[in-house]
Amino acid sequence: MATYVYETIPTKPDEQPRRFEVQQKMSDPALTTDPQTGEPVRRIITGGSGGWITHGTSIMSMKTRGGR
Repeated sequence: MATYVYETIPTKPDEQPRRFEVQQKMSDPALTTDPQTGEPVRRIITGGSGGWITHGTSIMSMKTRGGR
């Protein structure tokens, strides 16, 4: 299951959005309302975990013989 971040959509100009996390399957549709309050929400895109990049040339294949 993936963890998604949602943010409430304020209905008043002076209201601040509230963020919360929900665990969902990737195949589940995005929420449109907060399950607890019924307020309208939108899914927020956040930064990744900063993991390893696994595509492209590997370190092992960069080793060359004879200084080529």
